[in-house]
Amino acid sequence: MRYSTRSYPGAPAGRDSARGELIVGQIEVFKSVPVARLRDLIELGKPRLSMLVLFTAATGLAAAPAVDSAWRGVVFVIATACLVVAANTLNCWIEREIDARMRRTCERPLPTGRLEPQVALASGSFLAVVSLTTLALVTNPLTTILGLTALVSYAAVYTPLKRFTPWSVIVGAVPGALPPLMGWTAATGDFGLGGWYLFGVLFFWQLPHFVAISVYLREDFMRGGLRVMSVAFSPSTVRRYIFVFTVVLVAWSLLPQLLGLAGTVYTVVASVLGVVFLMYSAAGLRRSAGDAEARKVFLWSLLYLPFLIVAYLLG
Repeated sequence: MRYSTRSYPGAPAGRDSARGELIVGQIEVFKSVPVARLRDLIELGKPRLSMLVLFTAATGLAAAPAVDSAWRGVVFVIATACLVVAANTLNCWIEREIDARMRRTCERPLPTGRLEPQVALASGSFLAVVSLTTLALVTNPLTTILGLTALVSYAAVYTPLKRFTPWSVIVGAVPGALPPLMGWTAATGDFGLGGWYLFGVLFFWQLPHFVAISVYLREDFMRGGLRVMSVAFSPSTVRRYIFVFTVVLVAWSLLPQLLGLAGTVYTVVASVLGVVFLMYSAAGLRRSAGDAEARKVFLWSLLYLPFLIVAYLLG
């Protein structure tokens, strides 16, 4: 069927232009629908978090003794990116009702109804299959198993566990720490001291990072019914946990020189970064400490990790 916006004898003044504007408006709406849905699908993948995880996976690849071919490295990074997006998408699908109750997440595509749950489930499942299949074909069985472990432990174990125990943060740190180890195994085919070091850095880094987030977003997590540490324990206890986790992280970060993985320059940089981290964490031990101190720990953790990893790669 064809439409015309031309006027005809006796037509009311302005009717042709009004009809033209209506048709143009409808066309623009139809054109924007696929773009809007694509934008919502990307949002489900949590782009900023995914980029951080992808950075750590690439770090494991770069830190390994050798990579047999550049193209395999590139394909590994792409497959890992799809795996991370799949895990985050499935996480949003599982937690869509919880997200609807929390201010921080209530505007996400699923709680607002901009995207249907079945679309999110299908998208996450498809990306998971594609990424794991690609890892199996391009890397090795060990890396593929680690990828599957990361996906299952994050989406099927950690995500539902958050509603029942504050120690879910320990479980959640495992899938978050696996990507750099995957990068290492993708390059070498086996575990190594360097791979385990990077795994430990990511594992221990997540603990003060996410517990600090739970402190200044405590009320929001309570609305969502999530038993994070700040909900389950007293403020003073949580602040002590943050400090202890930071001490363990800093101690772990100083191991490379002892293990022959890095030199003095790295150790100096790691020490300076660690001292600052400890200062921010220790400030939270004061009785007068509150959300501001927790936010400082969180913000410094965002700077600490990339600087530490770059120092390790250069050192």
